[in-house]
Amino acid sequence: MSTYDCVILTEQRYLNDSKTDAYKHNVYFEDRLVYHALEELGLKTLRLAWDDMFFDWSTTKSILFRTTWDYFDRFDEFSEWLEKVSKQTKLLNSESLIRWNIDKHYLLDLEKNGVHIAESHFIEQHAKVTLEQLHDILNWKETVLKPCISGAARHTYKLNLENLQEHETIFQELITNEAMMLQPFQNNIVSKGEISMMVFNGQFTHAILKKAKAGDFRVQDDFGGSVHDYAPTDEEIEFAESCVNACKELPIYARVDIFEDNNTNIALSELELIEPELWFRHHPEAAKILAKAIKDTLDNEH
Repeated sequence: MSTYDCVILTEQRYLNDSKTDAYKHNVYFEDRLVYHALEELGLKTLRLAWDDMFFDWSTTKSILFRTTWDYFDRFDEFSEWLEKVSKQTKLLNSESLIRWNIDKHYLLDLEKNGVHIAESHFIEQHAKVTLEQLHDILNWKETVLKPCISGAARHTYKLNLENLQEHETIFQELITNEAMMLQPFQNNIVSKGEISMMVFNGQFTHAILKKAKAGDFRVQDDFGGSVHDYAPTDEEIEFAESCVNACKELPIYARVDIFEDNNTNIALSELELIEPELWFRHHPEAAKILAKAIKDTLDNEH
């Protein structure tokens, strides 16, 4: 008999609230919204760091990945833990979806299923190619280079024909160890921003607009980006829901990051199915929608 219905996963840094660190407080507050929404539905809930050594994961019916934001810095350890825990309890989202979504090659699968993605060129590990050759072959003048397994803009570089040489050494080091991707620089992300659309169990709930600070191209708040409430168009909502439906199984939660590409079409920049910030503080009702989806999923298993 399970002791808990759902354990909300975080990491050690965010286990406790903070009165002085607004970032930590937001993480804690949003996880509490989900916690209370689950408890209101009668689900016994706990919030733990994913690497808690003392918890028996088989004592919970499910675990919900929320703010496990150190996973890509401890990827091997996380991967091993994921495999082990998936045999003991239900993962939300599933292990298969998480492993698929960790590597940005997933964008190619979505593209095959009819989703319009940001134009992308994948450079596989150990490829014998230089940045200059790539830009020449692709005929791209301004680009963004990033790893296929990444987060928080790790090793993300804005390139142009003038600065290729100074990035060549780091590019060769990276490509020895991992696959990379190159994309044309998207001007509208800088001028108009990137829209994050939250979709729970296939249903859109709310959106926010992320804008880069003046002089930067990264919209993450780690780099001074700002966040604004956003009312999406019907077309944007339909696009976000179609992205989620193009997955190999329906995720219980998803954040669909979209933008207007250089040809003024709606395009997917990323589909976040592991531990996306879901901006519940902008739309607390959405926590209840997620909780209801979790309860329905657990009820259907019995």
